[in-house]
Amino acid sequence: MQAFQSKLRPLVSRIHYTAIRNHGGPSIPKDAPTIQLTFINPHPSQAKRGQDEKLTVEARIGETILQTAHRNDVSLEGACEGVCACSTCHLIFDGKVFDKLEEASEDEEDMLDMAFGLTSTSRLGCQVFVTEEMAGMEVRVPAATRNFYVDGHVPVPH
Repeated sequence: MQAFQSKLRPLVSRIHYTAIRNHGGPSIPKDAPTIQLTFINPHPSQAKRGQDEKLTVEARIGETILQTAHRNDVSLEGACEGVCACSTCHLIFDGKVFDKLEEASEDEEDMLDMAFGLTSTSRLGCQVFVTEEMAGMEVRVPAATRNFYVDGHVPVPH
């Protein structure tokens, strides 16, 4: 048995672990504390050139910005259902807000490389969790997304 364990040990030390990903994001109670968050250009396909529509919504502390967007009918796709496997929930943050966010993971940065209209303050909505410090924050929904799954497919949140 010891011989088997000694052969297994080097194998186990090479296993890499990744974060647990929940389809759709974490389950947050409906009565969770909320903050106000504003989406700029919440419906890009209906936007008028040169005019920024704004939509202020109640965001639940602990949910992802993608979940907030879906609950409030913001046109933010999220084709992978929030597991950081696409770039369709790409958002653009103000520089001051961006600097306060938790740093993006390597997985998120890889997905952002495929995002339409990538900026230095871009993040994926499925990877940014709502916190109390975000109260009053504004976030821009880009004019388009790049969905490598299939153009026109819009998943329905469950």
